Amino acid sequence: MPSTGAEPFRMNRKKGDKGFESPRPYKLTHQVVCINNINFQRKSVVGFVELTIFPTVANLNRIKLNSKQCRIYRVRINDLEAAFIYNDPTLEVCHNESKQRNLNYFSNAYAAAVSAVDPDAGNGELCIKVPSELWKHVDELKVLKIHINFSLDQPKGGLHFVVPSVEGSMAERGAHVFSCGYQNSTRFWFPCVDSYSELCTWKLEFTVDAAMVAISNGDLVETVYTHDMRKKTFHYMLTIPTAASNISLAIGPFEILVDPYMHEVTHFCLPQLLPLLKHTTSYLHEVFEFYEEILTCRYPYSCFKTVFIDEAYVEVAAYASMSIFSTNLLHSAMIIDETPLTRRCLAQSLAQQFFGCFISRMSWSDEWVLKGISGYIYGLWMKKTFGVNEYHHWIKEELDKIVAYELKTGGVLLHPIFGGGKEKDNPASHLHFSIKHPHTLSWEYYTMFQCKAHLVMRLIENRISMEFMLQVFNKLLSLASTASSQKFQSHMWSQMLVSTSGFLKSISNVSGKDIQPLIKQWVDQSGVVKFYGSFAFNRKRNVLELEIKQDYTSPGTQKYVGPLKVTVQELDGSFNHTLQIEENSLKHDIPCHSKSRRNKKKKIPLMNGEEVDMDLSAMDADSPLLWIRIDPDMSVLRKVEFEQADFMWQYQLRYERDVVAQQESILALEKFPTPASRLALTDILEQEQCFYRVRMSACFCLAKIANSMVSTWTGPPAMKSLFTRMFCCKTCPNIVKTNNFMSFQSYFLQKTMPVAMALLRDVHNLCPKEVLTFILDLIKYNDNRKNKFSDNYYRAEMIDALANSVTPAVSVNNEVRTLDNLNPDVRLILEEITRFLNMEKLLPSYRHTITVSCLRAIRVLQKNGHVPSDPALFKSYAEYGHFVDIRIAALEAVVDYTKVDRSYEELQWLLNMIQNDPVPYVRHKILNMLTKNPPFTKNMESPLCNEALVDQLWKLMNSGTSHDWRLRCGAVDLYFTLFGLSRPSCLPLPELGLVLNLKEKKAVLNPTIIPEAVAGNQEAANNPSSHAQLVGFQNSFSNSQDEEEIDMDTVHDSQAFISHHLNMLERPSTPGLSKYRPASSRSALIPQHSSGCDSTATTKPPWSMELTRKGTGKEQSPLEMSMHPVATAPLSVFTKESTSSKHSDHHHHEHKKKKKKHKHKHKHKHKHDSKEKDKDPFTYSSPASGRSARSSLSD
Repeated sequence: MPSTGAEPFRMNRKKGDKGFESPRPYKLTHQVVCINNINFQRKSVVGFVELTIFPTVANLNRIKLNSKQCRIYRVRINDLEAAFIYNDPTLEVCHNESKQRNLNYFSNAYAAAVSAVDPDAGNGELCIKVPSELWKHVDELKVLKIHINFSLDQPKGGLHFVVPSVEGSMAERGAHVFSCGYQNSTRFWFPCVDSYSELCTWKLEFTVDAAMVAISNGDLVETVYTHDMRKKTFHYMLTIPTAASNISLAIGPFEILVDPYMHEVTHFCLPQLLPLLKHTTSYLHEVFEFYEEILTCRYPYSCFKTVFIDEAYVEVAAYASMSIFSTNLLHSAMIIDETPLTRRCLAQSLAQQFFGCFISRMSWSDEWVLKGISGYIYGLWMKKTFGVNEYHHWIKEELDKIVAYELKTGGVLLHPIFGGGKEKDNPASHLHFSIKHPHTLSWEYYTMFQCKAHLVMRLIENRISMEFMLQVFNKLLSLASTASSQKFQSHMWSQMLVSTSGFLKSISNVSGKDIQPLIKQWVDQSGVVKFYGSFAFNRKRNVLELEIKQDYTSPGTQKYVGPLKVTVQELDGSFNHTLQIEENSLKHDIPCHSKSRRNKKKKIPLMNGEEVDMDLSAMDADSPLLWIRIDPDMSVLRKVEFEQADFMWQYQLRYERDVVAQQESILALEKFPTPASRLALTDILEQEQCFYRVRMSACFCLAKIANSMVSTWTGPPAMKSLFTRMFCCKTCPNIVKTNNFMSFQSYFLQKTMPVAMALLRDVHNLCPKEVLTFILDLIKYNDNRKNKFSDNYYRAEMIDALANSVTPAVSVNNEVRTLDNLNPDVRLILEEITRFLNMEKLLPSYRHTITVSCLRAIRVLQKNGHVPSDPALFKSYAEYGHFVDIRIAALEAVVDYTKVDRSYEELQWLLNMIQNDPVPYVRHKILNMLTKNPPFTKNMESPLCNEALVDQLWKLMNSGTSHDWRLRCGAVDLYFTLFGLSRPSCLPLPELGLVLNLKEKKAVLNPTIIPEAVAGNQEAANNPSSHAQLVGFQNSFSNSQDEEEIDMDTVHDSQAFISHHLNMLERPSTPGLSKYRPASSRSALIPQHSSGCDSTATTKPPWSMELTRKGTGKEQSPLEMSMHPVATAPLSVFTKESTSSKHSDHHHHEHKKKKKKHKHKHKHKHKHDSKEKDKDPFTYSSPASGRSARSSLSD
């Protein structure tokens, strides 16, 4: 792999860890950003920045800054004109000449490109030459002021313009613009040092139309109108040293609300949403109070602003002293379901103000500390606000998510330590992207990274106690506040940066405990623990013999050695035992405290001290054990599969008071469809003091059990009589009572039960008629007139219930489905859905929840063969202009249609939207949905998999998404899902499938097109069988992909030979490719799709040895090629060996001559390069555009 920014991490540490050492030869102390013209019509911005820097080395002659997509007009240093060079290798990762299509190659090149402009390595896209007149000035380490004039025209990332196409002025139309992006993306809208570790003070000025408001970081010092009163300038000052990456902006005709409880907090929303804003933010002051209380520290900034905008990039984005939220989080007092979600978003953003904005990080490998702390204190807020049950449920949910992800992909590494590149094993060899930069990470990986970080903070809390944990946070905040007030001692500001080692040092100073083993286990290595448990009771010894096995060989797992808590509920009470898990120990003997019951009638004490009567008739008469739990406190990141008898799970469900234990027993009872399980679940549903989420899970489990017991089930369908008793009229049981959602617990149950009931099936695997009629009656008699809450979510769930009741259609003689011959039940369902959709047009529900459910239900009807499968309806709902939730639901249906019907047309339509949709979030979601539900995968034969598609996706990730890190990483994920790490199997083998190794005089596989079996240790290590076919020729090209460990001297001659011939001579055209070779390498932002093959026949050059398919006798199908990825080429080696060695000499000389000639021509040709390319798509194009000849050869 090319160097991927390993340098900064060596620089960040001095010996003895004296703190932060900057990778830059200067210190930035202050920056002015002035945007004096914003044109909404043209979506353009004009302004300047001024950076005040102090050189830290005497011979500073070049200054590197970050800037993407800005047009830079002039640069002055201390009022002298300065020359500058702008080079952004991430615009096009692999250059146009490259015929590369393997992902391993792309990931290495992308990591190298990101590294080349990484501010944490002292790099940048903009390189400014210090004028020679200032050299003496610099040698005296005197201050430099760098003034840069720039403009932005139709930015594709970093700043997002929302300009509704309606009548009126921009303010009347609600046009607004805001900054957005993933990680450090400020460089997209003004030149800066875009690093979280370069702090400075800020002056921010924005001139806007008089009807607009500009909101930015820090204190609004003044607002000045122009003479004609048509424009005004907002002046902000941020005196707390802050990283450029935490600077933000929002401009629009916002309505303003000063928080009635805290006057330093201001809220902003788009016109006409003020009443919703008042209600949504009325709770925020309580979050402030909570955080200030637990951290015993004031909120660090002098003000806080919340801005709600449309077409948000993410739901919550936290910046210094302000947060930008999606306007879809706003809600009125009538909405139940959205309230906790929005409050959680507000609390999350506020936690990040303390850790993330005020305290920043030293380097990317310290990101886990900030994400971990902010997630951890947010968890404490959740526990206080929603209660311990909700908190435990959330922790369990997060734990399940990270465990599933790590087992699927092979591990998340929190603290990637990059040494000098000497490490033998790549810590993330199982991934298809580099983890050395945030900008190369898959979005899903980053989400899981944050999830794991806060779970690890919780493990640290378990080890050192919450009290010490909060003292550590307080210490970090106190040091940072002291440092932030040192206005003229900028070297002190590094106290505002947190590092892993600094954090661990604080922990050991405060608590006196060594948590190094914990860090080594969970932070410095990836993977989770997988336990399998079973037990036997030894009656003679009155001992529980517990066997705990571990699986630490599967991907994403690790070996656990250390303490493990086991809780045993016996007749005489609940007992905790701590087992020591050693290297090889499997069996553990746990002494029991109670003898088996001898007809004793006494209450049984539970974990929480409560004593209850139990019916013990189900249990084993010889054993005192009621149930056993492994790691009940979730103090290991693990997956536990434990075997105990069904009656033990039933007791655990009924009497264990921990919600996680109840959830686990519900999951386990699915495997025990017995009347006893049915009874236990029904009891839980009836228990009002049981946590509502447990009762909701019980509904779905009961439906599964009922379906397994369908032949022996007696009485009415599961849950029907229960629902009737709880929610229907006493006199008329089929009519539901008028809605009253005052009790949220019963509201959630009332919503969920019909959805679960609809999953019931009779002996013929159809939904019982009784259930369908019941659901239709619930819809028919739904009455919300006296309810103070909206029933939109309830009605949406009723539509989901209708969808759940649909079963596959039985077709007679392949008859075509029409409305006339519809199954009568399905006709009723379709009529309801149509009615709901029509009602939505007249009276839209909150967040259009009902339309969303209707669209999903229609897709279910299509998939089950009741209505013709047709994406037209969904495509119309997916168009820009509809509410985002509707669009996502419609797009989900189109993605599903593409997969089921293998439709190339719809796939093209989706890819077109990914390139051209105005909303970044929607584009990201389409990529995400295609990755999760792909039309085909790398091991499948599919008519959709063809060369044109490979090219289209390659262009998308190579240059079409350079303006949005998240989108590019999404495109990489999709490419990986469809084609895997190596060259896609649907491509023909390239002309030079083999190259001559002139030193060793033998033909070897071209190292730049390593096929699947040796593409990185990724495939090979995980799948030893992949070596089976390669035994014959393994040595000639093994060990060649990971970290690009190619012996360049050996390959160099042959690579130069290929590169120049490919670039200079006409090549055989690849179908569908030559038509869309863009005019210039930088203009390939939007690939034009061409389905036809190029008809111009080109002659094969004499030198192309026909190595690819000789000896096989026929053209191979892609399937055969993918089965024998390597075997295809070497067959021809043996048949053609003599000819190739004869040719080799002749080629070598010809190559040298051409090289000389070419060098001479090159100078004159460079200017006309792009014109030439238009005429002939395959003329040689200069590798000098941004990279050296050597590096373009290695492409």
